[in-house]
Amino acid sequence: MTTNSSSQFLEIVETLRNGERFVLSSHARPDGDSIGSQLALAHSLSRLGKIVRIINHDPPPTYLDTLPGVSNIEVLPAVMGAYDAAIVLECGSLDRTEVFGLENYRVINIDHHTGNNMYGSLNWFDPSAAACAEMIYDVVVELGMNMTPAIGIPLYAGILTDTGSFRHANITNRTFNICRDIASTGVNVANIASDIFQRSSVGKIKLIGTLLENMRLEAGGQIALLHLDEHILTTTGCPADDMEGIINIPLSAHTIVAVILFKIGNGSTRVSLRSKGTVNVQTVAAMFGGGGHPNASGFAFSEPYKVIAPGILEAVTKAIKDTTTNHPNST
Repeated sequence: MTTNSSSQFLEIVETLRNGERFVLSSHARPDGDSIGSQLALAHSLSRLGKIVRIINHDPPPTYLDTLPGVSNIEVLPAVMGAYDAAIVLECGSLDRTEVFGLENYRVINIDHHTGNNMYGSLNWFDPSAAACAEMIYDVVVELGMNMTPAIGIPLYAGILTDTGSFRHANITNRTFNICRDIASTGVNVANIASDIFQRSSVGKIKLIGTLLENMRLEAGGQIALLHLDEHILTTTGCPADDMEGIINIPLSAHTIVAVILFKIGNGSTRVSLRSKGTVNVQTVAAMFGGGGHPNASGFAFSEPYKVIAPGILEAVTKAIKDTTTNHPNST
């Protein structure tokens, strides 16, 4: 049994036990943790005889297309119908789902990202969780479900991707205990990692080469700047949903402790931030209206790139200096 005894957690579990119809959603442009958490919870509820739908604004990325149940995910702009609750996973605000109609239901908000605005009727927020999948594991256990591949595989995929392949500083004993439980059922965790990280398109490999060739170093070589736009995607032939892990590559260099990836689009720019050790990029993302984890965060802006980019670089540089000041032997 899980040791979680928070009132919100217990009330959520009771709501899931007593309800009959549920709709699940998560943030737009879903990642491994959002998809894995949804699939594991949906399968658990289905085993209890519940009617469950997963409705997202965008399709799952292709690197997740081997997860059990992924073909059942629906991509729709809005939710309609009768449901006992809308369960929104790993999403800091309801509008980040970009799915209309969720607000018409009793919303259950389950998240681990700092900055969640507690938009649900029930809000379970656990910043100590390395992934939302860890929280869903607690739900599955409390519901009395035995761990099966259909539950364990997506949970492991969520943890694996949201911890940067077990490299981020948010990992705890809890993380490995959950993974041990999943592996003990006979799930081949090596195959899961292979399916996620070793099925890249040739276009992705070409994109990596282009990004690294044009990479710029700042802050005495401690920060790597990467720039991506539609032209680069087109010329390299890389699908837009096949970029998992690219931003982490510069961190393999000993001297680089943070990466800023600018994805420049039509009218807006998405910024992804990654770091290693105790360099906290979450605080940088929060300054610009975003969020995430200490080692992996992001945000978007609509101002001209040349206007706001220097401020982002300055903020990441300060985050590195703050780390050096507070942890002189950190990196």
